[in-house]
Amino acid sequence: MSPQANNLEILDNLKNTKTLILNELHKVIIGQDKVIEQIMIALFANGHCLIEGVPGLAKTLMISTLAKILQLKFSRIQFTPDLMPSDITGTEVLTENKNDGSRYFQFIKGPVFANLILADEINRTPPKTQSALLQAMQEFQISVGNTTYPLAAPFLVLATQNPIEQEGTYPLPEAQLDRFMLNIIIDYPDFEEEKQIVISTTSKHASEPKPVISHEAILNIQSALYEIPISDHVLTYAVRLVRATRPASSDAPDFIKKWVTWGAGPRASQYLIQAAKIQAALEGRLSPAIDDVRKVADMVLRHRVLVSYAAEADGFKSSQIIEKLIQEKIN
Repeated sequence: MSPQANNLEILDNLKNTKTLILNELHKVIIGQDKVIEQIMIALFANGHCLIEGVPGLAKTLMISTLAKILQLKFSRIQFTPDLMPSDITGTEVLTENKNDGSRYFQFIKGPVFANLILADEINRTPPKTQSALLQAMQEFQISVGNTTYPLAAPFLVLATQNPIEQEGTYPLPEAQLDRFMLNIIIDYPDFEEEKQIVISTTSKHASEPKPVISHEAILNIQSALYEIPISDHVLTYAVRLVRATRPASSDAPDFIKKWVTWGAGPRASQYLIQAAKIQAALEGRLSPAIDDVRKVADMVLRHRVLVSYAAEADGFKSSQIIEKLIQEKIN
């Protein structure tokens, strides 16, 4: 079988893989199918996520369980105001050789040396510490002293933010937000789901989730992403949609010029296509359509569109502006 045919077979099985992952996750997590699918899109497209949700929605449990199912090394970093860059990357420790008494520096790896990183409340730590993680996200490596250490693939950062408390925080600048492929919002469960959560957490668990896919298979899926064909009209739609978020662009409608201060950059166009490809593959299709671009547009664009004071005064958020832009039926 040719490499291309093998890649297409891998993608063809992605829908079944999604079902297996959901079935195992539901042994621990109630509901949240949409959020789990969005995380899978980021993982298989080799991108990072910024997750926003109030405390108590099982974000940590969801991600740590997902790591077990995917057989990935999991690491959780709790960001605090006193966290140092070396607490993330690792540090060099002076060590003595027991044989001859000589001393040398030994590098002790930090929690960033994992496959799935939960960066809990990333906006709680100063920019100097944030940048240590952001270098790893962008370059898939870290530098300590004069030495550069590569990070094991796959490498996915899931950074969380608490949307309620903003006092004493260090909001990520727009340039750093742009490094995250997706912005995922976790909302409260519905009534029936919350009942099931209470039942499951106040009684003995019936079963534990089992691994369903290896990290080698994940790397194969990430590689196969580039074999997914994209039609010119879908590509054109995605690029025009991103360009329409920029107030200075000729493609921008009047409400964008009024409500948006800064639009999405070219990275958003790339992520739109990557996310749309995986979205289609998760549904059992080997080529994305315009509807797939629309499905992923909000989570790709909302943290890249900076709203103006006029939009805030009119009560509009970036998600509502993007939804209105999609309804304009840009073709």
